[in-house]
Amino acid sequence: MKRYSFVFFIGLQVILSIVLIQPSAAQFQPNQLLYGVAYYDEYMPYERLDKDVQMMKEAGINVVRIAESTWSTLETQEGVFDFSHIDRVLNAMHKAGIKVMIGTPTYAVPTWLVKKYPDILAITPRGQNQYGARQNMDITNPHFLEHAEKVIRKLLEHVKDHPAVIGYQIDNETKSYETSGPNVQKQFVQYMKAKFPSLDSLNKAFGLDYWSNRINSWDDFPSVNGSINASLSSEFAKFQRSLVTNYLAWQAKIVREYKKPHQFITQNFDLGWRGHSYGIQPDVDHFAAAKALDIAGIDIYHPSQNQLTGAEISLGGDLTRSMKGGQNYLVIETEAQGFPQWVPFPGQLRLQAFSHLASGADMVSYWHWHSIHNAIETYWKGLLSHDFEPNPTYDEAKTIGADFQKLSAHLIHLQKRNNVALLFSNEALTAFNSFPISGENYNTLFRPMYDVLYRMNVGVDLIDPSSTNLEQYKLIVVPALYAAPDSLLKRLNQYIKNGGHVVYTFKSGFSNEHVKVRSVRQPGIISEACGIYYSQFTDPQNDVELKGDLFNGGTEQNKVRKWMELITPTTAKVLAYYDHPVWKKYAAITQNNYGKGVATYIGCMTTDAVLEKILADAVKKAGLWGVDQQISFPLITKSGINQRGKAIHYYFNYSAVPHSVQYPYRDGKELLSNETMVKGKEMQLEPWGIKIIEEQ
Repeated sequence: MKRYSFVFFIGLQVILSIVLIQPSAAQFQPNQLLYGVAYYDEYMPYERLDKDVQMMKEAGINVVRIAESTWSTLETQEGVFDFSHIDRVLNAMHKAGIKVMIGTPTYAVPTWLVKKYPDILAITPRGQNQYGARQNMDITNPHFLEHAEKVIRKLLEHVKDHPAVIGYQIDNETKSYETSGPNVQKQFVQYMKAKFPSLDSLNKAFGLDYWSNRINSWDDFPSVNGSINASLSSEFAKFQRSLVTNYLAWQAKIVREYKKPHQFITQNFDLGWRGHSYGIQPDVDHFAAAKALDIAGIDIYHPSQNQLTGAEISLGGDLTRSMKGGQNYLVIETEAQGFPQWVPFPGQLRLQAFSHLASGADMVSYWHWHSIHNAIETYWKGLLSHDFEPNPTYDEAKTIGADFQKLSAHLIHLQKRNNVALLFSNEALTAFNSFPISGENYNTLFRPMYDVLYRMNVGVDLIDPSSTNLEQYKLIVVPALYAAPDSLLKRLNQYIKNGGHVVYTFKSGFSNEHVKVRSVRQPGIISEACGIYYSQFTDPQNDVELKGDLFNGGTEQNKVRKWMELITPTTAKVLAYYDHPVWKKYAAITQNNYGKGVATYIGCMTTDAVLEKILADAVKKAGLWGVDQQISFPLITKSGINQRGKAIHYYFNYSAVPHSVQYPYRDGKELLSNETMVKGKEMQLEPWGIKIIEEQ
């Protein structure tokens, strides 16, 4: 079987593979809200399938996810398959009326496969991986691909006709896992040959004459693992992301041969990690990878207890909804109890579940049904604890399941229309992280901007450089667009000229798509729309305050945290100067009218309080400050149109104290209590409480 390998030898064929492997035109939509768990009968210390099914039914669980972690159980030795554990779960779930999502079992390889082919273990910049952990393989390795294809085909051939199966998850939180051994380096050379017609053009584009890094023969192309050239290392990171895109498309193509028209293909993408889901995943091009799927999925893990804000739920939802142009999505993994410090306070599990729906999710599913009794995830708590008995979290889940069932027709397929977008870029992320600022990386700049909008109840979509729909938004927020092609920056200039509003941060427009700094006055192409220039910047060692009309409420929080671009305005209005004995003549924050639109530029890393003032000003000038902005965190509100064509308004209290809020929309009904709600009525939100109003 050789058809699996050509996808990964990067040439024109790879580009074609992405284009040709597309989902069917009909998009999957569940007919009810899905409430689920991951379930692995193989992990059980004793026989209890019937009891688990009973408890799931009592909790309103209507879907389980199986098979994706169990290659070694499924194929005990090469070519020796055992489907008994899958069959018994499928049959038991079907009898109970619980649907099943099948995961391809390719993210954790069996011992016999590694013994036969040790080269399956990826070689990374730190050396070759050892067996034991999951996701330790080279996803381009021909031996891995051959056997992955065999197990996928055997599994799908076996389950494809089972009436319980509603869809397939390909792999699990897939990334390249830093694979960068000699075989991957060879593929990268082929990729570069396709991209650059000559070595002279490559050397010039990437500045490889520096420190004698020039490559004078394709045969001399070195491993990039030791490169000090950010252009080359960033291109390699982009190439590694393309391996993920192509690998998932390859799996989706196989699965599509077996799936029924009513079944779906998904993937559980994840976010960047900072002890919890945090920002953009550096190792996956989400928008490109999602093209091969019928419906996008996401894994969202977040702090709980007093640290629960809902921001990670909202960000993960906005990203996943945006992957497929506003299509509803599946929350394939989130925690029920999770880490010991995350065991939720009473009411928080409900708050979290409905928060997912408010961003457009059609499914909420927990990792994991029960707590595991051994191995690395022993202290990751499932919906059930180690004793398998009902507990307060499980009891709260039962109320969620009942409400999902009761309100499914009102809350499923929520359609959202936002006027604000946050533009992120994997290329800018990689490039910026090559030159971090005093420990700050791309996501630590991205998240505060998202969080400020979230706390102001400004709904956002996420867009990336491939997005073609800039004009549908009235305001676009652009954090640290460090590396970008001329074409994207000119598009943004034109967007502003035509009446759009953009907020840029420092380091935007600084280098081109090859991470080569532009040899003009910064910020380069966007200087035209921003009405500014600068040639110097510094990183202050002590606090620097800001002064200006924007900050007439006091100066305590009006400070620069890090980085200062010494900006000279040409046509821009200065919103804030640096209050510094040497740099006080330079602007820190500016705003410029350009054509019919407005460009705001933030030349320094500010406190969150300053950032809130800047973004609130931008939202108001874009004409988007409305009734939802009359309240702010810990009160969060989200809206959309349901499948009945009626407006739905969610109100969440992300705090341990009660709050009240005045309902500002048309008369309707509060769905959880069945209470009539009239415009202007005061609503009481309990600690960690929820209200859901459907307009009449």
